[in-house]
Amino acid sequence: MRHVGLSEVSVAEIAAARKVVSVATVQNLYNLKNRSAEPVVDYCDAEGIGFIPWFPIASGKLLDPDGPVAKIAKAAGATASQVSLAWLLRRSKTMLPIPGTSSVAHLEENCGAGKVELSDAQYEALKGIAG
Repeated sequence: MRHVGLSEVSVAEIAAARKVVSVATVQNLYNLKNRSAEPVVDYCDAEGIGFIPWFPIASGKLLDPDGPVAKIAKAAGATASQVSLAWLLRRSKTMLPIPGTSSVAHLEENCGAGKVELSDAQYEALKGIAG
């Protein structure tokens, strides 16, 4: 094996696996709304392990046109999805979001998240909306 990735693991499980094999990436549920993997993100960031959030764009009321992300998206000249992804990218240097898409237009929209620059205040406001 050249590369090993783990999915839905705890920090303790990553540490145990690293005693046997080098871990390249970890994939856990993580987004603006669900931050249960916060300790894993911190660990991966500190250890230089890629972190792949699955379901990286939270859905539901969070992304509604009148939802909490909409104001920031409007101010940033971006979509709510782009803001969600931009927050993830700023959250950790090892963050590797891979949002699903069903069209080229949606893929292009998602890629635009890399150009969204959130202010410190916007980043902190998003950080505070976890459900």
